[in-house]
Amino acid sequence: MSEQPTPAAQQQLEPDAADGLRAYAARTRESADQLAAVLEDIAANGLPAVEDCTPWEELREAHLARLAAQRPAVA
Repeated sequence: MSEQPTPAAQQQLEPDAADGLRAYAARTRESADQLAAVLEDIAANGLPAVEDCTPWEELREAHLARLAAQRPAVA
């Protein structure tokens, strides 16, 4: 079995690194909460009608356009 380090032997993070890790955890938790809410809504109400949905190709193209707008053009 692998031995777990004792608390005294653990390396403490720099304050900025710890803050960054907490921010990442908060974003991850928020994303998980959003996904859980969507799944709960589907469980309670079923899937939406096809005509009320946006095709994934349109979503992909819109997302790619947003990403392209964020990046400077390469010569």
